[in-house]
Amino acid sequence: MELKDFDAIRPFEPEELPAVYDRLLADKQFRQVLAYLYPQVPLDIIAKKMHACRTNLDFQKAFCYDFLKQLMARASKGIDMDTDSIDTKRRYTFVSNHRDIVLDSALLDVLLVDAGFDTTCEIAIGDNLLALPWVKDLVRVNKSFIVERSLPPRQMLMASKRMADYMHYVIGEKNDNVWIAQREGRAKDSNDRTQPAILKMMAMGGEGSPVERLQQLHIVPLSISYELDPCDFLKAREMQLKRDVEGWKKSPQDDIISMRTGIMGAKGHVHYHCAPCIDEWLAQLPADTPKAELFDIVAAHIDEEIHRNYRLYPGNYVALDIIGDAGAFKAFYTDDDKAAFTAYIDSQLAKITDVPGRDDDFLREQMLTMYANPVVNQIIAR
Repeated sequence: MELKDFDAIRPFEPEELPAVYDRLLADKQFRQVLAYLYPQVPLDIIAKKMHACRTNLDFQKAFCYDFLKQLMARASKGIDMDTDSIDTKRRYTFVSNHRDIVLDSALLDVLLVDAGFDTTCEIAIGDNLLALPWVKDLVRVNKSFIVERSLPPRQMLMASKRMADYMHYVIGEKNDNVWIAQREGRAKDSNDRTQPAILKMMAMGGEGSPVERLQQLHIVPLSISYELDPCDFLKAREMQLKRDVEGWKKSPQDDIISMRTGIMGAKGHVHYHCAPCIDEWLAQLPADTPKAELFDIVAAHIDEEIHRNYRLYPGNYVALDIIGDAGAFKAFYTDDDKAAFTAYIDSQLAKITDVPGRDDDFLREQMLTMYANPVVNQIIAR
């Protein structure tokens, strides 16, 4: 495969960037975003800095890295990543649980740089988030490739094959990393499960047996643990609307609100944890493993690694004890921790003001379940 075969989905190449910068700088909405982010900086200064970025990585380091560092200094109590199980000189496909629409992959880029990687990662992003042309341009500058959704079955099969081929191309030819969520969309209840269909898609690219094709991507299960999820109340709201309103679906505006809330809201502590690359584990699978079972087995292994490596916080244990009403995990938190977490849940619930027939008991249970499920899954994984 050649790069031109992926023109419809790939990030922009360095020689394409100057024209894309000009297109972005001419867009009224993009200029409004710049004015909000850099209120004291003239547009021509920003334009000069953008055009000085010769590569996508240059752009990430010049604009995204510092912005995210400053954001997390304001919106978190600290962020770190454990990379002890991987080699910073190698390239990997990071498969992670999915909490935040924007930040899961964006923060990984920052953490890879801080860990000593000499590159970041190419990011799989759904085209449902790219309705605005300038947003589509910006994410492709920022090393994102496009996951095409809502296609007819035949076209979806072709799109999946192209994406798989592209992921293999990134690892094998471009010598870069890849990030992809373990499932389409976020797990609203934090009960993280890898969709076998994601792995089947990956194995449509490469050469050899399905196991060999997965090995060629060097998959690393990545656990992402936010102490607080700024979108927890939005997820609970969505659950009640889905329960009560027949045919209810999120609007593009809902996605925009979730993106903004997730980026700007308080997150507490944030921890990323890389499990060992699964190449050696894959090599130990019996050669006669039925293909129909293979992807379920691999998905279960990735889940176990993600669950095992969660960082759990006092609020996670408080939530499980409230749901179970047993106090079984009292050793993992103080009375002050419990008071602070229950007050936090109350404050988040108070933000839900536009749901007809608001069901406070249901909404509270959904939010507590979001924080309790990582504990339940880790107990099973260990």
